Formats: sequence, structure tokens, C-alpha cells
Amino acid sequence: MEKQWFVLHTLTGQENKAQKSILARVKLERMEDYVGRCEIPTERVTEKKNGKKRTITKKFFPGYVLCELALYDEARGIDESGRKAIYERTWQFLRDTPGVIGFVGGDRPMPLKKQEVDAILSDKPHGVQELERPKIDFSVDEAVKITDGAFMGLTGQVSMVDPDKGKLKVEVNIFNRKVQVDAEYWQVEKVPIGDVFEEAKQGKA
Repeated sequence: MEKQWFVLHTLTGQENKAQKSILARVKLERMEDYVGRCEIPTERVTEKKNGKKRTITKKFFPGYVLCELALYDEARGIDESGRKAIYERTWQFLRDTPGVIGFVGGDRPMPLKKQEVDAILSDKPHGVQELERPKIDFSVDEAVKITDGAFMGLTGQVSMVDPDKGKLKVEVNIFNRKVQVDAEYWQVEKVPIGDVFEEAKQGKA
């Protein structure tokens, strides 16, 4: 069976629980033909705070798990409801996984493109970077550009700011959908107003 990569939405903080459950049950329930790799993209980052350095492992796609699945039954084509037929065994397996809410994109999600998978699951090891938290404030609805991590280069709007922890949430367009990405202050930079207008004009062109 041909497997494709899909994004699973999990309960906050239960990414590891969902991943472990999927991988353990694959062998127990003999689901190898339907379920392949299951990944939580992470990176090791060294940051400097109050003159002290610490190295941490960060999820750069919190709340989501990437899973390689045989989801669509190409032999059946279209089901009785007129939608793409799916393997019920795969669907039920995921429904029974603790912590999994569903697919990003609904119950008939689009698989990820190869370039999207490559960007997130790069074979290159993530180097430890020494980064200092910038002394800069952000505000909700402010335009920012992500400068670090898997979503480096994407521009979005700040939707939540936690100044005490130096963290924020940015709404960006990924997989043709708007999703919330967690970031720390040093992982983003403000976008000049002129650049925002320029991008908007290009988007309408």
C-alpha cells in the first residue's frame, strides 16, 4: 500500500503520548501496511538568559504529529457519499489513539507535498545554536517574520504574547491552512509596514 504523510492534530502537550501509542500499537495490531513513520519534529537550541546558557530540545510544531499513512483506498476510488474512499482500518486505528483529535484538513485531508515533508523532516542534523533573547516587545496583530526553525521565512501575525516567558504565537499559512505556531522572541523579527503592504500587493497580483 502506498503511504503518504499527513498531519495529525493532538491535544496540547500530548504529542509524545500520541506518538508512543501509535508506534506501540502498530506492532500489536499488525498495522505495518497501513502506518509507517510517526515523527515529532524537534531541534536542540542553546539560548543565553541572564548570562547563563542552557540547551533545550524544542518542538517546533507543538500540537501536531506527522504520520506516514495508507489512508486512501485508491482501488475503491469514491465511496457511497461521493468522497474519496478511505481505509476504515487506518481511520479507526487513529480514532482509538489517545491524544489524537483528528487530521489537519478534516476527515478527508490532503497529504503533504514532498517539499513540505523535506522542509520539516530534514535529514540534516539540527546544529546547536547560541542565541540570546532580544530585548524587544511584540504586540497582538503585529506582522512578524519567523527567522529560526522549520518555518523560517514565513510571515504571519502575532496572535498571543507572553512577555514574562518571552514567547508568542504566530498565525501563519501552512499546508494552505492558517495554523498557530509557537515561537520565542529570538525566533522572529518585526516586519516593516512597507514590506507588509508590498507582500499584500503581490498576493493580489
